[in-house]
Amino acid sequence: MAISTDKTFAADTDSSWLIGNARLIDLSGQLLGAHIAHAGLIMFWVGATSVVEVTRFVPGVAMSEQKMTWLPHLATLGWGVGAGGEVIDTYPYFVIGILHLVASAVLGAGGLFHVFRGPAILYTNGGQVAKFHYEWNDPKKLGFILGHHLVILGFGAFLLVLKAMFFGGIYDTHVGDIRLITHPTLDPVKIFGYLVGIKDGHWTLLGMASVDNLEDVIGGHIWVGLILIFGGTWHILVQPFSWVRRILSIENGEDILSYSLLGLALMAWISATFVGYNTTVFPVEFYGSERLGMANIQFFLGLLAFLGYVWHAWRARGIS
Repeated sequence: MAISTDKTFAADTDSSWLIGNARLIDLSGQLLGAHIAHAGLIMFWVGATSVVEVTRFVPGVAMSEQKMTWLPHLATLGWGVGAGGEVIDTYPYFVIGILHLVASAVLGAGGLFHVFRGPAILYTNGGQVAKFHYEWNDPKKLGFILGHHLVILGFGAFLLVLKAMFFGGIYDTHVGDIRLITHPTLDPVKIFGYLVGIKDGHWTLLGMASVDNLEDVIGGHIWVGLILIFGGTWHILVQPFSWVRRILSIENGEDILSYSLLGLALMAWISATFVGYNTTVFPVEFYGSERLGMANIQFFLGLLAFLGYVWHAWRARGIS
C-alpha cells in the first residue's frame, strides 16, 4: 500500500525523520511493531536507570543531592523507605529495575518481530492477527482500539489506588512516614474543582497542583480510573458519532497522531507544575527544594510534543 508523504515540504527531501511514524500509518503491522518497540525503549530506560542509581546510591545522603531520577519516585510510592523518608532498603529498587529490564526485552523482541518478521499489514496473513488490523475509515474499529487503551490506563490508575489503600501505603511528607490512605476523598465537587482551579472554595492558578493531601490525590485517581474504564467500555461498544468524526477528523491517521501528541504535551505541562510547586506528590525528602531544573525538563518535553502536534496537524490538513 502506498504511503503519501507529499503534504509538506518534507516530500522534497530525503529526511524521513521529518515524517516520523506517520510514514507507517497505513501499515498496521509495522506501526504495531514501532508502538511495541517504543514501549520497550521506555521500559529499558527506566530499568537501566534504576539499576544504575541503586549501584551508586550513598546511604545517608539525600536523593536530590545525588541527582537521582527514578529512585525518588519509588520512594514516594513507599518502597524501601522508613520514618523521615530515610532509605532503609535498596533491594526493592533493584528488583523493580530488573523487572523493567525483563519487560523491555520482551517488548523489544515483540517490536522487532512485527517490524522484520510479521506482516506489514495485519490482515495479509489472515487468522487471529487479522482482527487487529484497522482502517482509518472504519470508526468502529478505531473506537475499539481507543477503548482498550483507555481501559488499560484506568487499570493503571487503580494500581496506585490499591498500593496506597491496601498494599503497604505510600509516603506522606506531612507525617514523615508511610501510611495507608484509608479514606480517600470521593466528593466530586471537591475533586473536579481542582480541574478549574478551585481549592477550598478559592481559585488558584496552580489548579490540580494545589492539592495538599493524599486523600484528595488518591480520590482523584479513583475518579480518573472510573472515568477511563467507563469511557473505554463506551468506545469499545459504541462507535464515534458522526458529528464527532466531523469535528475531530478521526479518519485521518495524522490527525490522531497529532491529538496524541497534544495530550502528551498537556500531561508534561501539568507534571511540570506539580514538580515545581507541589511537595505533597513530590516530597522534599526525595526531590529536594530546588527543582527548577526538573520542572524545566518537563516543560520543554511538553513543548517538543506540542510542536509535534502542530507539525502533524499541519500535515493532516494538507498545507504546503
